[in-house]
Amino acid sequence: MRASRLAAASLAGFVIAGVAVPTAVAADAPARAAGPAALAASSTATVHTVQGLSLRLPAPQGRYATGESTFRLVDDKRADPWVPTQPYRELMISVFYPASHTGHHATTNQFPKAVADAVGPALEGNFELPPGLVDWAATRTHSVADAPMAEGRFPVVLYSPGAGDARDWNVSLVEDLASRGYVVVTIDHTGEGPAVQFPDGHVVGNGPLMDLAGQAVRNGTMAQFLENLVKVRVADTRLVLDRLATLPHRLTAGMDLTRIGMFGQSGGGFTAASTMFADPRIKAGINMDGTMEYASEADGRHPSEVEQLGLDRPFLLMGSSGAGGSDVHRELSWATFWQHQRGWKADVTLQQSEHASYTDAEALLPQLAGRVPDATLIKAIGTADPKQARTGVTADRAVVASFFNRFLKGHDDHLLDGGQTGYPISVER
Repeated sequence: MRASRLAAASLAGFVIAGVAVPTAVAADAPARAAGPAALAASSTATVHTVQGLSLRLPAPQGRYATGESTFRLVDDKRADPWVPTQPYRELMISVFYPASHTGHHATTNQFPKAVADAVGPALEGNFELPPGLVDWAATRTHSVADAPMAEGRFPVVLYSPGAGDARDWNVSLVEDLASRGYVVVTIDHTGEGPAVQFPDGHVVGNGPLMDLAGQAVRNGTMAQFLENLVKVRVADTRLVLDRLATLPHRLTAGMDLTRIGMFGQSGGGFTAASTMFADPRIKAGINMDGTMEYASEADGRHPSEVEQLGLDRPFLLMGSSGAGGSDVHRELSWATFWQHQRGWKADVTLQQSEHASYTDAEALLPQLAGRVPDATLIKAIGTADPKQARTGVTADRAVVASFFNRFLKGHDDHLLDGGQTGYPISVER
């Protein structure tokens, strides 16, 4: 069963989809994706079965080259919430950062092979793609592993993925932000995504969590399950915040921990808001198309604290324009948050988009045009034209950079003031 309408923009999109499919296919509701595809509405396109197609991420547009380092974090004071027999919680993070001296060095892979083997079927199931059409292990980033960090002191921004997604499923946006002078830390919430690989090679899937999700559906306790899920994500994020200063000096020397922001897509956007509510170290945040209540459909019966009380720091809502998308007029939890938000606020809508417009689906799936039916791509990634100079990808990058530049660097380009922007977005203040 796929999440429908607003559930696709919520944590429940992952859970409801997950109980009716194999665990390897349980990913956050990129059952509907968003993004650029100037495609005809016809569903009669010929399907080609070219196997193992390599997809390319767009290059970052900032002034810096980028590096990537990965780390395992362990919280030995907290048992794993999804596997109680494991007495500690372990996470994987990636740190993308402004780098120097990256020329002629090999770049990293978006997904390690073991992760791609699990994530690939999940993406194919969600987007209704032919199995094996894409070699998900072949896509490379533009970042060099452990490259020397550029000189300077850079703000730090955390990224939380959609529920059920891997931390690597927004590399295009993350790398671009790093190239503009930010240290960006992406978080895998272990046990949610199809696979997380640790340095010793062992891989953790999401079977136990899927079993708990199934129980919640059968017992009518989904709201409590989702609330627990968010609490785990907030605890994970606060662990990352606690450990930033303990990372290697080659990174911490360039990190300004007095300027920390956070953003996330779908369930990750809810996580960003909820972590900000719990932890004042995060100065500014963005929610990309994620609900703020503990429900599979927005009905106002299971609100979150951040929805009801708002925040005293800047927060940006970024929604999609599709039938199940979010803005403060269509998404009940957003409307409530909007009413109670005390800090700076804005609501940006990406035109001709769908839910996963705020993931790498927008950059990668248009490359499959002609190899899958047009209707499949339209359903997945919307109808924005990928050949335009300012696409959904460039709009997402510009909006995220504008927001964090304004509130973490003190540089305001006024993109978020509203009016004509030159990008396919509308801004409400």
